[in-house]
Amino acid sequence: MQKLNKEILVFLVLVFAFSSLPYYLMIHTGHVAAYHGWAVRGVMWCPALAAFAAGLFFKGSFKNLGWRIRTGRTLAWGYFLPVLYTLPVYAGCWLFVRGSFTSRQFSAAFVKLFHMSNPDAAAIVGILALATLGIPLSLLNATGEEIGWRGFLLPRLATRFGFTTGCLISGSVWAIWHYPALLFSDYNAGTQPAYALLCFTLMVIPMAFVMGWLRLKSGSLWPCALLHASHNLFVQAVFDELTAPVGRAKYITTEFGFGLVLTITAAAIYFWSRRAELPQAAAA
Repeated sequence: MQKLNKEILVFLVLVFAFSSLPYYLMIHTGHVAAYHGWAVRGVMWCPALAAFAAGLFFKGSFKNLGWRIRTGRTLAWGYFLPVLYTLPVYAGCWLFVRGSFTSRQFSAAFVKLFHMSNPDAAAIVGILALATLGIPLSLLNATGEEIGWRGFLLPRLATRFGFTTGCLISGSVWAIWHYPALLFSDYNAGTQPAYALLCFTLMVIPMAFVMGWLRLKSGSLWPCALLHASHNLFVQAVFDELTAPVGRAKYITTEFGFGLVLTITAAAIYFWSRRAELPQAAAA
């Protein structure tokens, strides 16, 4: 147990230390996508670097990261779940907030890319292209975080504290790790910082329960990496781009509105209720 505590502590110290440089670049420029996106790519791979570095200190850490690729339901959950919890939020916003649905800017990019004359057809083709070809690209960044958060940290926390407390701690750390970008750069939809911080935190912590269940159920980090990639792609590259920031839309949608808090919390409760299906040591 003492070794487990040391592994957790060393990982946490390393991940925040490694993240300081890319966060400095974001804060210095004021932009998450600073240096042609390399700042955000760098920070998303800091959890993986921390996991790898911890492996140099503790023998056996590398082989316990969940490298084995498992097929089946957990991978399907990883891909489709973000669509299930995101679509109702945005559809509700489009329905009740007048003028919040817009495909003009989104379709314009694909009209130009695919040399199409019909904007509606271009938007549909664009969504399909992102949902297929875009996932591997999104996965390149998401995997860096998941190697650290769910590959290394979560299994150790679950072994030490049980599933519920382990997910709560990992989710809190995961949320706090994002705070520098949220508070000191443009990683926000434009709402008040306190509101954005609250909604983001209340979204990320329940997401950690969903991720935690997938990781422990499958024994693999890949369903989590796929869910992370799918979430980033559908929320940021599809639904956000189809939504105009009019009225209260930005307070409902994006990762900084209350809509995803509600739907992801519902998903977290569902998976938490199935914790008895997990390995006994982590099911508490």
